[in-house]
Amino acid sequence: MARSAALVVIHGEDLAKKFDLDSQCRIGRGPTCDIVVDQDSVSRLHALILNEEGRVSVRDAGSTNGTFVNDEPVAGELRLRNGDLIKVGRTVFKFLASNNLEAAYHDEVYRLTTLDGLTQVFNRRYFEETLEREVSRCRRYERNLSLVLLDLDLFKKVNDCFGHLAGDAVLKGVASTIRARVRREDVLARFGGEEFAVILPEIDLEGACTLAEKARALIEETEFRFDGQRVPVTLSAGVASLGRRDDAGGLISRVDERLYEAKNTGRNRVAF
Repeated sequence: MARSAALVVIHGEDLAKKFDLDSQCRIGRGPTCDIVVDQDSVSRLHALILNEEGRVSVRDAGSTNGTFVNDEPVAGELRLRNGDLIKVGRTVFKFLASNNLEAAYHDEVYRLTTLDGLTQVFNRRYFEETLEREVSRCRRYERNLSLVLLDLDLFKKVNDCFGHLAGDAVLKGVASTIRARVRREDVLARFGGEEFAVILPEIDLEGACTLAEKARALIEETEFRFDGQRVPVTLSAGVASLGRRDDAGGLISRVDERLYEAKNTGRNRVAF
C-alpha cells in the first residue's frame, strides 16, 4: 500500500513520532500549527512543508532563527530528498519519501515507545511527557487543562476469581471502551496496573467531571465476558484541573488524592 511522505522526529520531544505530509503542513510554536514545536527558539509560524503531487519542499516562513536542511539554512523554497534532516529550533526531523519502507519501521518504533503493549493506549512514559508539555502550553496561553485518573475497583478479585487472562481481557476491554468516548486531542494512557489517566486539554473541571461520570457509568453498564463468564467491573475516578501553583507532579498528586477519596467513600464514584 502506498504511504504518504512523512517527517519523523529523530531528536527532541516526541522522539520517533511520525507526521504524514498530505498537502501543506505548518510547523511552529503556535497552537494552530499542524506540527507544534513548543520551544522559545521556534517562531509561531516557523516553516512550511509543501507536498504538490509527490514533490515535497520546505520553505522558511520568516522565522527568527531560521530553518535548516542538512545544517544549511533554507533560503526560498528547497525541494526535499529522502533522508534529508530538517532542523526547527532544537528539534530535528528526518524526511521520508513516499513508499519508503523505512516509514514502516518508524511506525513500529513509535508504537513500541509510546503505547502500552497490552491495552494499546498510551503508556506511562508518553503520558508524563505529554502532561509536562500540556502544563507548559496551558500556562503560556492561559488555557484550561484537566486530568482524570480512573482505577478499576477491587481488580485483585477479578484476577483471583477469574484468572489473570480474564484480568488482561478486562483491561483491554476497559481501555477500548473509554478510548471510543474521548476526543482525538485527549490523551488516554495506562497509568499503572489497573489505573488509566486521561489528559483533557481545553477542558475545565466541570467538563472533566462530566467525562469521568460518563466513563464510570459506561463501564458499570458494559458487560465484560471472558471464557463464557460475565466479569463484573466498576471503576472509581479522581478529577482535578490545573491550578495556579500546580506543576505536572502537583496536578497528579491532587488527582490521586481525589481518587483515594472516591475509593474510601464507597467506590464506583467520581470525586473532585
